[in-house]
Amino acid sequence: MLTTLGKDKFLLALQEEAKAFTEAVATEKGDWIVKGFIDVYKRVYTISVDTKVISKVLELLLFPKLADFAKKYDYEMVISSQQNFYPDISFIDRETGNKYAVDIKSTYRTDSVSVNGMTLGAFTGYFHDRNSHKNIVFPYKEYKSHIVLGVIYSKAEEFINERNIHSLDELEKINSVIKDFVFFAQPKYRIASSLPGSGNTKNIGSVTRIEQLINGTGPFSELGEHIYDDYWMFYLTNDMARAAETNRPYQNLVSYSAYKNLNPDISIETAKRLEDLDTNFTKEAPSGSNSTSD
Repeated sequence: MLTTLGKDKFLLALQEEAKAFTEAVATEKGDWIVKGFIDVYKRVYTISVDTKVISKVLELLLFPKLADFAKKYDYEMVISSQQNFYPDISFIDRETGNKYAVDIKSTYRTDSVSVNGMTLGAFTGYFHDRNSHKNIVFPYKEYKSHIVLGVIYSKAEEFINERNIHSLDELEKINSVIKDFVFFAQPKYRIASSLPGSGNTKNIGSVTRIEQLINGTGPFSELGEHIYDDYWMFYLTNDMARAAETNRPYQNLVSYSAYKNLNPDISIETAKRLEDLDTNFTKEAPSGSNSTSD
């Protein structure tokens, strides 16, 4: 019970803090405060619309806010020292020693109700071997919860020529490449899809409906974290199955339910209903595609 209360306390505190994060990245009109990069000669280069660039700059803007959050609630804040390590930030409760993993993820709107999607971390390696120290700050099993701090934004409608160079005097005239931010914090399992983030990676994909991301109502939110863990720990892509010279045991929640013989705990009807709510379930991304922002 104490562990559950600790997890809930951390999540609720981060969710409350995230409500004020927009002011750290946006103007009063909702435009991104970042206009470009500046060199020593005070020339401003328009920032790229590349999602990886945007994601990294957003991350840097949020670090001071997250440092304030850590100080406010007496957490030690450990930032990953290597780019490909999970998570982005580890928060350690100074009183209990409990660790909480927070990954910062961003994605852009594709319409009024959906986003492009996010990758939520590997389902191999440290996710499978939870005692592993490879590519992770602390072993996976040591974290009390795994949280996604998500950022949803819209791309600018105006054409922005990335080759333009501006002076500092023109700063206010430079259009922002993104705008209209929404922040959310949810346990990773609650926003996970039943399919990988893209066809050629071993990363867990997210749901793509905005309301599911904000409210944490993906398919595994109803099934529970234990089902999420089991599903993704033993999930095989086509390439993984070929390398192991075996068949894929399941490809989605429906085939997972049948393979695990979970009826009536997870009936075929329940699995179908949950996948119908997940806009990712209809087909897997083709090999070589990139269906995620971050």
